[in-house]
Amino acid sequence: MRKLTVFNNVSLDGYFTDARSDMSWAHQNDPEWNSFTAENASGGGVLLFGRITYQMMASFWPSKQAFEMMPTVAEQMNNLPKVVFSRTMDSASWTNTRLVNDHMVEAVRKMKNESGPGLVIMGSGTIVSQLTQQNLIDEYQIVVHPLVLGSGRTMFEGVNDKLALRRTKMRTFENGNVFICYELT
Repeated sequence: MRKLTVFNNVSLDGYFTDARSDMSWAHQNDPEWNSFTAENASGGGVLLFGRITYQMMASFWPSKQAFEMMPTVAEQMNNLPKVVFSRTMDSASWTNTRLVNDHMVEAVRKMKNESGPGLVIMGSGTIVSQLTQQNLIDEYQIVVHPLVLGSGRTMFEGVNDKLALRRTKMRTFENGNVFICYELT
């Protein structure tokens, strides 16, 4: 059975995007952070996205700027298999992308039961919320940034039941970020 992991950046007050849906605050450029990001990207897997995150990632990672800024991460992001869940898209043009237009929960259940590399959701708060409610996410990898946004979106909008988790890993960075991994208890 495949493991489904979420990797998201959040502000200290728990938002993964600000009130304008901007996530640029999560992108930092320092050697320690860049090394961690490159190492984390080399973990492989199948990337799962909602439409908004997919379109944002597809517009950046194949670009010359991405390859100049973070060549290792850009190579991984472009080469890894990807699935985008969208009821409104007709096609997905980013390399190695499969489009799923409906029945997301059933599609994820099926993917989890297949053999193969792990599944990773990046961003895509609506998908995280829906799959959390179905108990399909095995691990939450959260990077907490020392920044208060005041408002925005959380990954758990719409989740009504308590979710009991246990911390499995933690790492702090000189830039103030804290990487924390949680699994279901």
